[in-house]
Amino acid sequence: MTILDEIIAYKRKEVASCKELVRISELERRNHFQRTAYSLKQFVLDSERTGIIAEFKRKSPSKGIINDAVEVDEVTQAYAAGGASGLSVLTDFNYFGGTLQDLELARQVNKIPVLRKEFIVDEYQLIEAKAFGADAILLIAAVLDADEIKNLYNLARNLGLEVLLEIHAKEELEKINGHADLIGINNRNLKTFEVDIENSITLAGMLPKEMPKVAESGISNIQTIKSLKEKGFDGFLIGGIL
Repeated sequence: MTILDEIIAYKRKEVASCKELVRISELERRNHFQRTAYSLKQFVLDSERTGIIAEFKRKSPSKGIINDAVEVDEVTQAYAAGGASGLSVLTDFNYFGGTLQDLELARQVNKIPVLRKEFIVDEYQLIEAKAFGADAILLIAAVLDADEIKNLYNLARNLGLEVLLEIHAKEELEKINGHADLIGINNRNLKTFEVDIENSITLAGMLPKEMPKVAESGISNIQTIKSLKEKGFDGFLIGGIL
């Protein structure tokens, strides 16, 4: 079993428990559920902005503890002040140390789009995302089939949320089928956690030119961003800022 398999197995159990603890009707009564979301796509494509989606996370399976003594409001406001086009907030607790409360706090103190970064396997998680202030959600093609992606995308759009659909391998291209607002190409293999920047460049060349593209992982300097921009990328999800 890979670390990704382990995470998904745990996540399915976690979601089942959450459903028993908090009903959908309760989530729908939260204040954020009625707000109009910002468009992550518009912010990323805005030529006056950087295209950077800056990520808040405390730890990860590949790096361990990154910084467990930071405040989400302070960090995300600094990202926004520094020119970030959007924010990515990890809400997985078991492997990344994140919470839905982190997402909500980032939403409350910022006026740019917030992406819920999570291993989404169930429609319930989209209701949670909306209730806690997300503007967009991440779907990972490696853990979902084409029908699951379609159904989750349709629900997200009905909720007013945008979808960043993440792919990593050529065989995942056929799962897109128009069910994404932005395509994220992950340089990190989620099964081995190895990083290869060339992976983004290769897959980007297989996508329609007009499709908004976001490079993910392994981006640590401005030269890499410039190179990826020349290859047609509009956005850059950077998780190693902390």
